[in-house]
Amino acid sequence: MSQDMVVLTDAVLITCIVQRGMADTVVKAAQRAGAQGATVFYARGTGVRQRHLGVLGITVNAEKEVVYIVAATDQADRIFEKIFTAAKLDTPGMGMIYTTPIDKMATYVPHEIAQRFAE
Repeated sequence: MSQDMVVLTDAVLITCIVQRGMADTVVKAAQRAGAQGATVFYARGTGVRQRHLGVLGITVNAEKEVVYIVAATDQADRIFEKIFTAAKLDTPGMGMIYTTPIDKMATYVPHEIAQRFAE
């Protein structure tokens, strides 16, 4: 069962790095905002923030969760804002979020759906 490759070009990668245990909150907020799915993985991070926050008496865990969400360009701003609010990224030490344009991506698209977009 072979199919022509379907290349999508109108997409953005949203990357959100949060404290361990916050990824589920991020994914749920993104899905409520229209995201179709997410990839979560664990990481360990250090940075300037940890030293400054240590002086303030706030402990910042080095264990992080990284959430990748691929979103259509027209949905990206809404998803970005909902994640920012849900993850409390306006609080020092909670994490960060950024977007990266995707030049081109490919994945399996069922024939009947590809046909609808081709018409």
